[in-house]
Amino acid sequence: MIKKYQTDLVSIVMPTYNSEGQLHASIASIQKQTYKHWELLVVDDCSSDKTVEHLQKLAKQDARIKTIFLPENRGSGFARNEGISQAQGRYIAFLDSDDLWHPEKLKKQLDFMKTHGYGFSFTAYHVFEQHPAEQKRTVRVPEKINYRQLLKNTIIGCLTVIIDREEVGDFRMPLMRARQDTATWLTILKQHAYAYGLNEPLAYYRVSVASLSSNKWRMLQKNWHMYREQEKLSFLDTSYVFSCYVWNALWKRRGQK
Repeated sequence: MIKKYQTDLVSIVMPTYNSEGQLHASIASIQKQTYKHWELLVVDDCSSDKTVEHLQKLAKQDARIKTIFLPENRGSGFARNEGISQAQGRYIAFLDSDDLWHPEKLKKQLDFMKTHGYGFSFTAYHVFEQHPAEQKRTVRVPEKINYRQLLKNTIIGCLTVIIDREEVGDFRMPLMRARQDTATWLTILKQHAYAYGLNEPLAYYRVSVASLSSNKWRMLQKNWHMYREQEKLSFLDTSYVFSCYVWNALWKRRGQK
């Protein structure tokens, strides 16, 4: 039986873990959307700070905010899957608890998808450290991207994605501790030729100096394992797409303004 989703409802999936510092700003950026027909599914991954307390208060103030509390820490991929499983909307969007959206993000992106009949879209986005107005760079996106192109790239920001489940079908993220979002897009693109880019920055990705310096090598390792274990690429093919990925990642960080 094909599951029926609420037409025009956007289900926004947000994993949280010890997010009390940035949580309010992220949720406020959703509440400021000019497109109002949304639900927010916040999945807390067993936080140890006051995140749960803040979420309970926010959910009481806005009936569109639905909370899910996991009894143990399972990682953002598992948390997102819990949100997707309970989502009622035809459209699935993602926003992490320290990132932000432009007020017209949902409206402009949905108009873009409906006008062209796209089932999978993503947008450009700004990168910032502390204040959204003080942007480090802007990540621009192509008109479209396919499976082979995405293997060599990091261009699809999870916080910018919207997926139409009536076009793409139901989906889940693989249970990986890192790169589960890219692995998901790759899985979808094996069945659907392209994801389509709206080259307008409609989201704000927060990055810290600490995360940039400490996680680079680990992320390179995770990407290599994703190619070999998740995508089952040969050693030679992995070496080729991995070198392209590294080059494109450097270009994205340094070359775009």
